Amino acid sequence: MESISVFDMLKIGVGPSSSHTLGPWRAALRWVGELKEKNQFDEVSAISIDLYGSLSLTGKGHATDIAVMLGLSGFDPVTFPIENIEREIDFINSENKLKLNGELEVPFFPKQNIIFNRKFLEFHPNGMTFRATLKDGSKKSSSFYSIGGGFTVKKERKRKKIKMAKFAQFPFPVEKGFELLAYCKAEGMSISELVLENEKSLRSEVEINNGLKKIWDVMLDSMYVGAHTEGILPGGLNVTRRAFEMNKNLIGDNKYTNAEDWIAAIRNTEVKFRQILKWVSCFALAVNEVNASLGRVVTAPTNGSAGVIPAVMMYYLVIENHDANFEDVRKFLLTAGEIGSIFKKGSTISAAMGGCQAEIGVSSSMAAGALCELMGGTPEQCLMASEIAMEHHLGLTCDPIAGLVQIPCIERNAMGAIKAINACEMALDSDPSKAKVPLDKVIATMWETAKDMTSKYKETSEGGLAVQVNISDC
Repeated sequence: MESISVFDMLKIGVGPSSSHTLGPWRAALRWVGELKEKNQFDEVSAISIDLYGSLSLTGKGHATDIAVMLGLSGFDPVTFPIENIEREIDFINSENKLKLNGELEVPFFPKQNIIFNRKFLEFHPNGMTFRATLKDGSKKSSSFYSIGGGFTVKKERKRKKIKMAKFAQFPFPVEKGFELLAYCKAEGMSISELVLENEKSLRSEVEINNGLKKIWDVMLDSMYVGAHTEGILPGGLNVTRRAFEMNKNLIGDNKYTNAEDWIAAIRNTEVKFRQILKWVSCFALAVNEVNASLGRVVTAPTNGSAGVIPAVMMYYLVIENHDANFEDVRKFLLTAGEIGSIFKKGSTISAAMGGCQAEIGVSSSMAAGALCELMGGTPEQCLMASEIAMEHHLGLTCDPIAGLVQIPCIERNAMGAIKAINACEMALDSDPSKAKVPLDKVIATMWETAKDMTSKYKETSEGGLAVQVNISDC
């Protein structure tokens, strides 16, 4: 089994999709790196890209073509200024040329050189092939697969041995939920403490803290930006941003000038059940409105589900514990990351493979378990909370209208966050030893459900809401 770090499950990137935007972006960067390793880079005279299956069917709505061009240009999705995206793409479209890795200028006609193929490749629904013509006329190609959450692989999995070696060096290698619980019991550790020990086998504790701080900063920023930006989302559906008005109505006369002050201001607002529901929804909607507009978010575990985990963490900060600090954030992210990795190992976090249960369902499970630990739950109760959250997402389809990560995706983040909180509370009031469905069983069920689900409901926009509601209706 491969090692999966919390930094694999929670990655900083650009919206709107981890599998259709971030994955292809990273694949393009990897391909450029391959050309350099093989001393072929300087010999390239022309390039083209074939997108297959789900990447083709919903690629336009997910900005796959834009992501590929930015990756080929050598830009890093973690650090590239998102305000420069339009300028860079406009240059390629108007000049019909692309500066490969920012170094080598090649002719490039996006409409001709990015080919959308409805055909599905056998290995995974999200396949892509990069092709280069060298100066001597020879052809070179390389295929990648975006398997969800920004992860990209090649069919031959050359990196698998490295990943497996890292997994073997973990002091507590975990593949299943029951193994995680056994380690926690034997060592007398919480889930976050155990995960921290695994992470320390890969990097120093200072690096872990700095990395998690950066992740939380982006999460908080995406909530803040989304809650303070009004207007219409791009894409043609004419979806109105809602987080702005929700925040405005809820915050009242409380004053603030930045995200940290915003947290303090929210703590001063009226806290009744309806307001809690609205605040949690506001946080989740805000993140995914940023995601839908090619903003910077944290893949958690995917872009389409990026709002659930920050919304639930924010709920803890502004509702449950006004004295909470970064230590609480660290515990939350470590626990959430570990639960997500168990889902990835036992099932999938790709909507193209499993429908939306693989995105919103997994993110809700991650958030439920992580919140449970912060609320004083035992490791057994944490996994029970995760199981409850997923059990009530089983079979959830992925049917985005017009292939955009907007309807029903944005609202589903709010619903997933609320379910996570509810699942946590149910687990805290329960005896896990009497649970009828362990987490590993629900993960196995999710995978079987994913395999049985028709491809129409797996991020292809060929069924469900995507065909019942046309873009012309909007």
